[in-house]
Amino acid sequence: MHPNPAFRTEPEDRNIGFARERAFGTLAVNGPDAPLTAHVPFLLSENGAQAELHLVRSNPIVRVAKSGSPAALTILGPDGYISPDWYGVPDQVPTWNYVAVRITGQLELAPQETLHGTLDRLSAHFEDQLLPKPPWLTTKMSDGVMERMMRMIVPLTIKVTQIDATWKLGQNKPDAARVSAAEHMAAFGLGTDTKMLAALMQGASSENAK
Repeated sequence: MHPNPAFRTEPEDRNIGFARERAFGTLAVNGPDAPLTAHVPFLLSENGAQAELHLVRSNPIVRVAKSGSPAALTILGPDGYISPDWYGVPDQVPTWNYVAVRITGQLELAPQETLHGTLDRLSAHFEDQLLPKPPWLTTKMSDGVMERMMRMIVPLTIKVTQIDATWKLGQNKPDAARVSAAEHMAAFGLGTDTKMLAALMQGASSENAK
């Protein structure tokens, strides 16, 4: 996470809400030769105390999780390149604005019998956002197919010990410069979800950076 305190002032409930809504991130644990990573959908509890996820049984992270392991789950939001020319003030340099939340805690295997419930809750989280489409349900699977597929994956949990976040939105710049950069981001943004990033920049404040 970015060390500048101006980018780390959002309340924990907003960080939890962002992670819960995004529900997709990069899981990382220590490996024997290098960090092990996986890109996973997940469910974070309302209070941010636990995350549910699953991995294919052959993933090397599963072997690490059998004995428990410290883990980090990083959730990225919108991001984009900021041209110095957009600020309208001299002596600026290029940078990259972004939103990121990091969940850290203990990764553990969950009982295999909890897997079906985890999958149902996870699919419901996304299917409910596709309304008015009738939600997909595991009951639509043919007899025996779901059970065969579940034998190939394992459920895991992260017992959360800390949630950190960076909302780098130009709060360290004068308000007029930040707003100007946001307007250019909305029009010419280079990155991911740049219109969302522009809206967040518009709503940010430089007060905490003073």
